[in-house]
Amino acid sequence: TSPETSWQRPGWRTRSACLSADPDLFFPISATAAAAPQVATAKAICAGCPVRSTCLSYAMDHRDLVGIWGGTTFDERRKARRSRARSAARARHAA
Repeated sequence: TSPETSWQRPGWRTRSACLSADPDLFFPISATAAAAPQVATAKAICAGCPVRSTCLSYAMDHRDLVGIWGGTTFDERRKARRSRARSAARARHAA
């Protein structure tokens, strides 16, 4: 068995800073500049969240999640995944 990741522990979502915020705030209707204020507000809430890293881990492990999770947008998480994959490939080739 693999070790349990932090997002697999029950109850982490009940400690999230976004719990009392408007859920629509975390799901902007577009990725255009018009949505930038909404994204910034959501990210500001995430910045002070006690479970931000757990939330981000959850979002990184669930690739199909849209919206702001762990203070990142879908596109930011996709770029991070690609960067990690490139780094891992370089490390394999260097070994």
